[in-house]
Amino acid sequence: MKFDTLDQQLLMYLQENSKITYKELSDKLNLSSTAIHERIKKLEKAGIIEKYVALVNRRLINRELLVFSHIKLQQHSQENIRKFETEIQTLKEVQSCFHVSGDYDYIVKMSFENMDEYRNFMVNKLTTINVIGSTHSTFVIGDVKDDTAYQLL
Repeated sequence: MKFDTLDQQLLMYLQENSKITYKELSDKLNLSSTAIHERIKKLEKAGIIEKYVALVNRRLINRELLVFSHIKLQQHSQENIRKFETEIQTLKEVQSCFHVSGDYDYIVKMSFENMDEYRNFMVNKLTTINVIGSTHSTFVIGDVKDDTAYQLL
């Protein structure tokens, strides 16, 4: 798919506010609403725009504790990788899971109301995934930058 400067600008506006109207976009980009609609549909069809979401303030929904856990599997095998990846996706506390290189195999992002909830999760859920060899958790003290947008321009 051809990806031009107008597409990049369009994506920047949509990442900033996905509820922006076609009229507002057409004014900003000097295109007709029809042209905006066609470009958005093209970006959706190509998979560049995957979905539209609302970003929720975790503190206002009692998810004060943000945790990144570095996880090492017991052994690198297709079966262990498949088992871990299947099971980690079922845990509602897990927001993101990345398969990484380096000292650990995965980095998992999770949020909790407090340390007691985190401890309960570790003891009763995460440690039941029997292919995990070790975990090392890091607790977020403060947010410095937490941007969801990709800077395209």
